[in-house]
Amino acid sequence: MNNEKEIVGLENEKQDINAVSNIPLWEKYTLSVEEAALYFRIGRTKLRKLIAENENASYILWNGNRPQIKRKLFEEYVDKADAI
Repeated sequence: MNNEKEIVGLENEKQDINAVSNIPLWEKYTLSVEEAALYFRIGRTKLRKLIAENENASYILWNGNRPQIKRKLFEEYVDKADAI
């Protein structure tokens, strides 16, 4: 009986993960570097350079040592920039 509950729990967890991964980029609060590169049409290398040069920028959320780009704040940054 416990094994059945564990299996059902794992299946529900997989469904939750799939639901989260299916959220469109324009609806996500934060984007990975790879997602941000796709969304903003900026190369991953350029984004990593921007992050390295602006580690404390308001558009960066650090998850351990992994940066997440706050989509709306980075959009505002890009809107105001003349060049990246």
